[in-house]
Amino acid sequence: MIQLDSGRARRTAVDRRADRLVAMAAIAAALAFLCAAAVAAFLPASLRLGTWLPLHLALAGGATTAIAGMMPFFSAAFATTQPVDARVRWASVTAVALGALLIAAGYVAGNLWLAAAGGSAFLAGIVLTAYATIVPVRRPLARAGGVVTLGYAAALLLVAVGALLATLFLAGVTPVLQAWGNLRPAHAWLNLVGFVSLVIATTLLHFFPTVIGARILRVPSAYLTVLGLAIGTILVALGFTVRSDWLVRAGALAVFVGALALAVYAGQTWRTKSTWTGDVGWHRFAMGGLLSAIAWFEVGALVATIRLMAAGADPAAATATAILGPMVPGWVGLAVLASASHLVPAVGPGDPAAHARQRQLLGRGADVRLLAADAGIAALALGLPLGIHALIVAGLALAGLSLGGTVVLLVAAVATGLRSAREGGNLVA
Repeated sequence: MIQLDSGRARRTAVDRRADRLVAMAAIAAALAFLCAAAVAAFLPASLRLGTWLPLHLALAGGATTAIAGMMPFFSAAFATTQPVDARVRWASVTAVALGALLIAAGYVAGNLWLAAAGGSAFLAGIVLTAYATIVPVRRPLARAGGVVTLGYAAALLLVAVGALLATLFLAGVTPVLQAWGNLRPAHAWLNLVGFVSLVIATTLLHFFPTVIGARILRVPSAYLTVLGLAIGTILVALGFTVRSDWLVRAGALAVFVGALALAVYAGQTWRTKSTWTGDVGWHRFAMGGLLSAIAWFEVGALVATIRLMAAGADPAAATATAILGPMVPGWVGLAVLASASHLVPAVGPGDPAAHARQRQLLGRGADVRLLAADAGIAALALGLPLGIHALIVAGLALAGLSLGGTVVLLVAAVATGLRSAREGGNLVA
């Protein structure tokens, strides 16, 4: 960061310690939500409301809390400028997490006012996250945010609309209640594709090359990724709202083009990657997890596109069952856990020796965990839409053991860093 002193420019270090602590806390909360979603998947259907509770906990809870913690962190890092006040960062993560919890508790218990209050808190958290994300980029001495800022801004706008629709529904606003049959798939696409998927894809444009040790490329596929997902989501949501088949089909195609562009970008970046000689298991899980996540995103986007191209604006075509396996544990779950595996030793608390121990810990059984996760997700991708109980059980077991084991390793790695930081007298080192 550059400051002016008596007409002369001098460079001062950007203090990111508090920002890192917020990011680590958000990751921890996100992991707790993902574990809760896994447990909820085994509850009776009447308690979990079909697939609603596990999906809500995984996406509105886990993914969005992680995003609220990490999006402003990445934004300030990309801009090489000071992050916003840590109190704003804590408030944004707390509001999102608390809001997601209140929505879940209220909706499951039939207390819609409690759920609506949760929706309001969630929206407040999104607004604070937007502030914390955009302000560092707009500071005079910040580098231009480029495609990442564009993707983040679009995603925040889309989730605000999606969360507002759900909050108005929970509050019993009559026009929204009457139109909810059409607005529900619009809400789902705004959140899953327009927000969670767009944020993950946008972040990977910088983060994926960092993980694999490659150059960050400025190529057309990067811009096409953001534009395809953002514009496609808008068209799909609008198409469901006004019951326009051609808008839904055009949007589905645009989303699929954006998904393909991300795969192309990953391939272009992969050709410039480095060869790692140390901490092989740690590198392998982070790299392999992100590659698998992108592959499952392609599968989910393809299935969703085929369904919408065939059915148009029919709300029944937007059911989550057909894409739940590849999109939730595959795309979102693997992306979050692989990213966390890379980030904990990179930006978490602890000294270099503790970070080395964390990398060794997070590299344990990397190949087995990746194979089990991909096998379990494949079983779910087939079993859920076809209703094959044996595949569903096998998929839940394999994916649950693999992803759950990764969560356990992440918790142990964070504990290692915290012990080292306490011994060194600095919890935010």
